[in-house]
Amino acid sequence: MSSVLVIGEALVDVVHSADGSAREYPGGSPLNVAIGLSRLGRATQLLAHLGDDERGAAVLAHLRASGVEIVDGTVRPGATSTAQATLAADGSASYVFDLTWELPEGSALDAALPEAPLAVHTGSIGSWFEPGAGAVSQLVQRYRATATTSFDPNVRPSLMGDPTLVRERIDALIDHCDVVKLSDEDADWLQPGGDHEALLASWVDRGVSLAVMTRGAQGLVARARSGRAEVRAQKVTVADTVGAGDSVMAALIDGLAEHDLLGAARREALRDIHNDDVQTLLAHAARVGAITVSRPGADPPWRRELLGV
Repeated sequence: MSSVLVIGEALVDVVHSADGSAREYPGGSPLNVAIGLSRLGRATQLLAHLGDDERGAAVLAHLRASGVEIVDGTVRPGATSTAQATLAADGSASYVFDLTWELPEGSALDAALPEAPLAVHTGSIGSWFEPGAGAVSQLVQRYRATATTSFDPNVRPSLMGDPTLVRERIDALIDHCDVVKLSDEDADWLQPGGDHEALLASWVDRGVSLAVMTRGAQGLVARARSGRAEVRAQKVTVADTVGAGDSVMAALIDGLAEHDLLGAARREALRDIHNDDVQTLLAHAARVGAITVSRPGADPPWRRELLGV
């Protein structure tokens, strides 16, 4: 069974619905990716930052219920971060954050980290929000010698401060990644007024093996050395879009595992991935994403749901 290390924030989404009600869900993009991977049957570990409070305990229980292993040092004294998510009538969400993000340092972290995961994923706030972002970048570079590395910038402009600095940080991290997934909104922020697909192609030219963009109801488009691939979104009744992109990211990593394309030893094979295989990956990701948006909160499917058992 393929092992994956996910690095990034875990928090509590306080979701305010259009009808004025509010509910709390464990969240954070990397946490959602870890949950999605584990439910798809991938051995998954999460390195994050959680407080030792009631909300932190609820997040840990949620992770463990889906089989995610927690890297030692994730739980630290203090409050668990929150994201106040306000839902619009179409199910889309906007966020306001109360966030602390840092990682343990030195020998304690070294002792806790897995030695040889086949894949390492990071993204979102944890990849560009200091003081933890620098440590995340170092870990991605460290694991690249043995693992397939993936990245989802998942930009949050309200948290980002100097956009030029954050764009530089994201751009630098892309140089150390095999797979990059982003949304069309991310692309708008990274390259205002630019050609989204040209941006994907430029990353492939720089060494990214697979660059994928989500486009809401328009579906997914990807670029690889073999060319362009596209799938339409599946038609479902949308409950909300919380965690949809994270489910897509988890499904992409899962699909690469199914194609035996994870691990540094398979990097050249991933670089040469056939267009038909990219199309299959996108179809799998679109199906997983459709199930997630059909129910409230970030609730990705289990493997048995995809198999119909």
